[in-house]
Amino acid sequence: MPPFDSPELLDLFTTYTAGPASIGAHFAQVAMRSCADQPLIVATGTDIAFFAGSGSSPVIQPFRLSTRGFKELAAVSHLGPALATLSVMAQQDPDGSWRADAARLLDACKAARAANSIELWRDHIRVTAFRGREAAIASMVDYSCRVTEHRLSQALDRPAAFTMHAVREEYLEGPAQDLPVPFSRIMIATFFLTGLDLAHRLISWFDGLDLDWERAMVIVAGRAGRATAGVTEESNSVAGVIRTAARNRLRPAHLYIAPHAPVFPAYDGTNGSAVAGFEDGYRALWASLDATSKLGADMFAGYPEFAPRSGERTPLGAGSRSVAEKPAIADATDWRAMTTRLRVVMEDSRQLLSGAVTDYASQQLIDSGNDPAAVTVPGLDGEPFPPINEESGND
Repeated sequence: MPPFDSPELLDLFTTYTAGPASIGAHFAQVAMRSCADQPLIVATGTDIAFFAGSGSSPVIQPFRLSTRGFKELAAVSHLGPALATLSVMAQQDPDGSWRADAARLLDACKAARAANSIELWRDHIRVTAFRGREAAIASMVDYSCRVTEHRLSQALDRPAAFTMHAVREEYLEGPAQDLPVPFSRIMIATFFLTGLDLAHRLISWFDGLDLDWERAMVIVAGRAGRATAGVTEESNSVAGVIRTAARNRLRPAHLYIAPHAPVFPAYDGTNGSAVAGFEDGYRALWASLDATSKLGADMFAGYPEFAPRSGERTPLGAGSRSVAEKPAIADATDWRAMTTRLRVVMEDSRQLLSGAVTDYASQQLIDSGNDPAAVTVPGLDGEPFPPINEESGND
């Protein structure tokens, strides 16, 4: 038997909260008129659009599709979880597909190592934020593939010894004489480099706009990464970069994460008018959220107010056994905090894996005048990677 709905009570429900003729919709329209000339920033998974207001055309910055080197660096950072995954498979299903998968990963590492070169990073991938570090990155990639190939070959020869303990001790952390750079540091370096590039480009773009950050409205729309990731400001890398670029001038309550909001089409350089068509909807969304929150403050004045977190991260205590979020990083040698962040971004499904240290990279750029060369890249700068031998074909 279908549930019974009272037409009269349903009408009462829709009068306030549903449909374009509802009180709520009219409330949003009234609120939107009050912010029609305020700067609005909308970030999607691929682009950031700046709507200055009062009918002006948006200024759009593609930041994801124009990213160079992201997949190449992700390929290296993924070697850590790939080896750990194969170890679990080997222990839980010794006769399963792990051996074929390990052999395929071994072949892929060899092919990637053969293709890797200083020239590849300097002349083809060509990331502005990496300028001057191309030789170091090439050496890191060469080393990463070599140590992974070694561990995979060992696993295929002695599968019983391919345990998670062995992966941790001989690969992720590793004795110094056998593994001069633990792979956990390489994961941090690749994530940092990705964040450095993203933050450098966006900070430069925002600085060129000369924004009135105190009045700015921000929406981060749509899905970010895995299905459960980026749904909080703490876990959303782009939201963090925007806050950092604002240099503490963006009001805490003026940024909304809206994973279910409509997403304007990816910008291809010619479809600015299609992006502009989304502006009124975004302004109505932001204005409605802002007006409703203020309504709550007015309706329940005298009760404790909601105060968003300051955004400051808590340092790890000497005896900390758990954390509720990514801990603060003291400096580029704070390996305990940075490695804890690797665990957090994998263990907390709200996190973006590539966002492990993006906020740290962003702040280092701000502190260094947005000069990537003045920033220390943990896990890369000063690490004893053997120089890549290009003349011998990386053999």
